Amino acid sequence: MSRMGTLVLITFLLFASDFAFGQGCSQCKLLAEQGAELEEASFGSNINTGILYLMLAPYIILFIVFHRRIIAFFKAMKKG
Repeated sequence: MSRMGTLVLITFLLFASDFAFGQGCSQCKLLAEQGAELEEASFGSNINTGILYLMLAPYIILFIVFHRRIIAFFKAMKKG
């Protein structure tokens, strides 16, 4: 199988698995259920806070792994 065929197959499998298993996280479900009796503005705020909370861990891990490159990049940007 060619590289392009393999790439298309992997992309298709990733999208298919997303539709099959993408049912939402428990944090979002909990906030959605709690937000049913709240006003609309506070519901969106709760969902956004939950998403930010869940996305914090990957960014911390990426910073720990690549902190030298990130610092070098910003130093190079400062010079140039």
